[in-house]
Amino acid sequence: MPISHFLEYLQLEKKYSPHTVKAYEMDLRSFREFVLNEFDQDDLVHVNYPQIRNWIVSLVNSGITNRSVNRKVASLKAYYKYLVRTNQLVATPLASHKALKTKKSVQIPFSEEEITDVISGIEPNSFRTSRDLTIVTMFYATGVRRSELVGIKLQDLDLDNGLIKVLGKRNKERYMPLLPELSRQLNIYLGFREALVSENKAELFLTEKGDKIYETLVYRIINNYFSEASNKVKKSPHILRHSFATHLLNHGANLNSVKELLGHSSLASTQVYTHSNIAELSKVYRNSHPRENKE
Repeated sequence: MPISHFLEYLQLEKKYSPHTVKAYEMDLRSFREFVLNEFDQDDLVHVNYPQIRNWIVSLVNSGITNRSVNRKVASLKAYYKYLVRTNQLVATPLASHKALKTKKSVQIPFSEEEITDVISGIEPNSFRTSRDLTIVTMFYATGVRRSELVGIKLQDLDLDNGLIKVLGKRNKERYMPLLPELSRQLNIYLGFREALVSENKAELFLTEKGDKIYETLVYRIINNYFSEASNKVKKSPHILRHSFATHLLNHGANLNSVKELLGHSSLASTQVYTHSNIAELSKVYRNSHPRENKE
């Protein structure tokens, strides 16, 4: 079966983003090229696990990380599951495959003080600075993903009712409450935005040239401001999202509520944010447990 059918399935039925579909395509075409060169075989339907294992070994020997290898293998697993689902195969050749071991990287959130320093240090007196402050505040006040922020449109804002619609993974919609601080900053930004663009632009966040903002620029904005306020190794939109979740949990938010706000499909995805919360939990434990410091 052509790879193109599988890619159409990912795009149309699974609602994967074009970026994700492209990554799947590159992984599958790379694997097909390997099988053709090494085994003179062009039909991926009849590939066996030893052949796949040879491909994995070649990837490891090329120097890429185990995490990257696992991601490529995940593309292959999804493809063969699709072939089974469409009755092209009886069973996937990767049924017994175990992922390579990877080092778990600890995501360290920004402190509340670091975020306060950044937000209070941006003076919203121009289009650029008001946009940047709105973006920083939006990440921290809503926990949206970078791709979600880039995709927000003017029509998604409901300032009267204090809500914003976010289009998440697989086109899942969710509504986020707008804190008063964020609503005020949005109004300031919208004034500068209206003066910048005369034509009707659908996207909320724009470049200084009036074009739709892009993910690389959003990353640079966050990295630049937080590089002056924090010595954390990672300074990215994802760390702000991580900070949003961690700080909510620190202040007593329910894990299921945080899950809904983040747009996670399972609680397991949200529980990763409790790992950095151990210090706060320990503090609560020491202050609350009846057997602690009672002598």
